[in-house]
Formats: sequence, C-alpha cells, structure tokens
Amino acid sequence: MDWKSLLAPGRTTAEGDPFVALRREMDRMLEQFGRGFGLPAMATTSTGFVSPRVNVAETEKGLEISAELPGFKPEEVSLDLEGDVLTLKAERRQEREEKEEEKRYHLIERMSGSYLRRFALPFAPQSDAVQARFDNGVLHVFLPRPPEAPKGASRIAIQAGG
Repeated sequence: MDWKSLLAPGRTTAEGDPFVALRREMDRMLEQFGRGFGLPAMATTSTGFVSPRVNVAETEKGLEISAELPGFKPEEVSLDLEGDVLTLKAERRQEREEKEEEKRYHLIERMSGSYLRRFALPFAPQSDAVQARFDNGVLHVFLPRPPEAPKGASRIAIQAGG
C-alpha cells in the first residue's frame, strides 16, 4: 500500500511514516485547544492526567527537581516517596455560581484538574531528608543522596574442595 496516498496534498511524512506525522499534528492541535481555556501547555499522559513540565538535575549531593505548577496553591500539591519512586500530584477543584432572579438565569461552572508525575530515582533517598518548597507556582524538591556504605576491601577465604 502506498502510505503517501493517505496524506493531504503537499504534506510530507516524518521519517517516511504517515502515522508519526499524524501524531505530531494531533499533539499540535490539542496543545492549541488547551491554550483556548487558559491552560498552560503541558503534556497529557495516556491516563488522562496532565503532566507538569519539570527540570531534573543530578548533582554530587543528590537530585534537584523543579516543576511548573502555575495557579496552584501549596496545599493543592502533594509529594509522596515510596522507595525509589517520587510521585508529584496536584489537584484543583473550582466552582463558580452566578444567579440573578430578575434575568431568570442560574449558572454553575465547575472546573477540576489533576496533574501527576512520577520519577524513578537512581537511589532511594531518606524521606526525612527530602526538602521541598513552593515559590511563585514552581515546586522545588531536593533529594539528597543517601550516605554510602564504606567501600573497604575485604579478603574472602577460599576453602579447599574435598
């Protein structure tokens, strides 16, 4: 089958695969659609959650993660650490009600959103040593490396087979 026959005239394929081009076009359309509602451009996961944009930096002392969560309050954000997996979750629910008897209208608008991001960490940090602060819509998390066990050399005794 000629895949190029599936494309609109004048369109080219990405790496020769029309489905890659279709996926990119759909992502572009959804991003533009989200902007119309005042939502920040964020990636949507297959579970329907919106994934906040993050920066992850690894240093000698540990990991530094910053996540953009515009419009959220610190009490709407939660961080959970289970072993070597860090889960960032933010949920917001808003409801606005307008009512005017003279004009005979009643309006209730509800909005809710959930952001979710999980990080598989290269080490299991001590939960009591993790630091997090929320500053102007940006969450900053510092995960210090755990103290390593001493790497001293040891001699292993070899037994004779018998």
